[in-house]
Amino acid sequence: MKPELLAPAGDMESLDAALRFGADAVYVGGPMLQLRSASAGFALDDLARAVSLAHAQGKKLYITVNCFAKDSEFTDICLYVHQLKEIGVDAVIVSDLGAIACIRQAEPHLAVHVSTQANCRNARAAEVYASLGVKRIVLSREMTLEEIRVFSSRIPPELEIEAFVHGAMCMAYSGRCLISSFLANRSGNRGECAQPCRWQYQLMEEKRPGEYFPIEEAPEGTTILSSCDLNCLSFLDELKRAGVTSFKIEGRMKSAYYVATVVNTYRRAIDQSAPIELLEEELKAVSHRPYSTGFYYGDPRQSTKKEAYIREKAFAAVVKDEQNGRVTVEQRTRFFEGDVLEVLSPSSFGLSFAVQNLRNEAGEPVSCAPHATEILTIDCPFPLKKGDILRRRS
Repeated sequence: MKPELLAPAGDMESLDAALRFGADAVYVGGPMLQLRSASAGFALDDLARAVSLAHAQGKKLYITVNCFAKDSEFTDICLYVHQLKEIGVDAVIVSDLGAIACIRQAEPHLAVHVSTQANCRNARAAEVYASLGVKRIVLSREMTLEEIRVFSSRIPPELEIEAFVHGAMCMAYSGRCLISSFLANRSGNRGECAQPCRWQYQLMEEKRPGEYFPIEEAPEGTTILSSCDLNCLSFLDELKRAGVTSFKIEGRMKSAYYVATVVNTYRRAIDQSAPIELLEEELKAVSHRPYSTGFYYGDPRQSTKKEAYIREKAFAAVVKDEQNGRVTVEQRTRFFEGDVLEVLSPSSFGLSFAVQNLRNEAGEPVSCAPHATEILTIDCPFPLKKGDILRRRS
């Protein structure tokens, strides 16, 4: 049986992309207790719509309720989970032990997944969660493959295991970071992280005030606290054999283009529908820090390289319609007549074509598409579908 491919979504566009490009389930945040509250939370009405979209395609929707709760919030938590159960969400992802108990009491038939923020990394802890009625453990990110094998052999067989396979990694223990609280008065454990680990830092010697020295020389600056991104594409089979039943992609703050690209790549890897070498190249098409295998092979030092973000390709346009060899697109970044655009689609792989006969919405010939969200038409030698993405090399 294939593992579940679980994708992130921070808005409806990303949700549509995740579902269209092959996710089996999507996780999103709602209006309460989710760790991306600043810009990636769905209103309750939007959650109901998201559930309907997922279920219409035979897929699932999980809701993050993974902040650490305050005593004053438990009445609202009970009301909230009643609402989530009513609209038909498939599970809630929770880190706080008190919140888990509260949710299980308020809605005993609503599935609960223990968040990675709970740092569950041993079978004894998993057994306690199972005794509370928890269905799934999202593993602590610091576990090695061997530790996961031992863990899976000792937990109740009905308890599912979810693990991150791709995306940004936090330097703190499974995301429990206080740097943002100290430097920006914004708690990463309450959904307000300012991402100070991505800031640029310099060194000052005590007896030379005002003289700042780069810790590591680089044109883009120095980010000594910022970890590499996780990439498990080459060893998904090992994760499956270790007992992982759900492969999770990080990125609820990411764009729909990022979600589509990464989900499409992992879908093809799981289905073995494209060579792994080409799929590794696909993951270079999105903005990322240098990739690593995280802690899975036991050496965390590989996760602390200092290079800046890398992106080889840019989101040029999204397809809105196709008729008689002409595609209507909505522009996202500037492109020109004659540029070669690549097609990102769940129904094709590796297609590209040169932009010819570029026209604006009024049907007038233009040499460039400079305006964000501008509607244009171009010739295309093969049929495309609504929702397909066009990209160009950066």
